[in-house]
Amino acid sequence: MLEMPPRLYIALLHYPVYDRQGRVVTTAVTNLDIHDISRSARTYGAERFYIVTPLEKQKALVGKILRHWREGPGARFNPSRREAFSLTEVKGSLEEVIADISERDGCRPGLIATGAGYSRGAVGFGELRKRMASDGRSWLLVFGTGSGLAAEVTDRADFILEPLGPTGGYNHLSVRSAVAVVLDRLRYGKF
Repeated sequence: MLEMPPRLYIALLHYPVYDRQGRVVTTAVTNLDIHDISRSARTYGAERFYIVTPLEKQKALVGKILRHWREGPGARFNPSRREAFSLTEVKGSLEEVIADISERDGCRPGLIATGAGYSRGAVGFGELRKRMASDGRSWLLVFGTGSGLAAEVTDRADFILEPLGPTGGYNHLSVRSAVAVVLDRLRYGKF
């Protein structure tokens, strides 16, 4: 097994992301994403999983779900789910996430943007792992919802990760599936 970078964080952005027409929008948080990405984060050794939405009602919904599985009936019913949800937080912006990681680790994290589309200059998994390991700082893997991360996010990234290689040209995994595959490739080096 190959080692993960010392501190790896995950963020799922619901804003700023694109819709199908290329407009910057805010998407809705989904219960499945919260559950599955929390479990993937715990399984693959991420430090924290951040759900990012500026909408107060969406943040309240996430808080209610987290309380159910951390402290409520869900915690007693499924202790392993409680453990996975212990890594999950909701924040209002990517800036809040970066500030939280910076405070935790004492320096600003490197930013890695992900997406299903091919970008010029995108880095492969092997090269990314080498760069992450040699840098020594924390890293934040940023995933988007809707039709992908807005340019204001990708433009500020230290790296853009190459998309997962589809067969037959079809590349429309759910974000929760993509997170699991990316974490597995970073952890075990299957690329």
